[in-house]
Amino acid sequence: MNTNDRPVLFFDGVCNLCNQSVQFIIRHDKKKQFLFAPLQGVAGEAALKHLGNLKNSELNSVVLFYKNKYYTRSNAVLQVLAILGSTWKVFLFLHILPGFIRDGLYNRIARSRYKWFGKTDSCMLPAPDLKERFLE
Repeated sequence: MNTNDRPVLFFDGVCNLCNQSVQFIIRHDKKKQFLFAPLQGVAGEAALKHLGNLKNSELNSVVLFYKNKYYTRSNAVLQVLAILGSTWKVFLFLHILPGFIRDGLYNRIARSRYKWFGKTDSCMLPAPDLKERFLE
């Protein structure tokens, strides 16, 4: 698989919920197609700039770059599930909900994620066997 065709998930590297989500994707990504990068890094800053010059502190969202398109908030989550395939596709029925409802729920969780799940002082470091799946 060409690296340029691989989905890249940008995530809040200090957020425990985000780090747990990355670990979930790694466990269920049987084809090892996802690449990862913290929003706080160089690649993350470039993705945010492409989305409108937002700083990582202003965007409470994961960002997925896949097939030359950026996805944020609930669209990013649903696209991740679609790429994972298998039984995770069952959740794609959520596309029938209007985006403002899906994103409203997403935003509520995002605003409270540090309070509910905690925060670390620095971005997670990937295990040596996963290093090639992280851009930085």
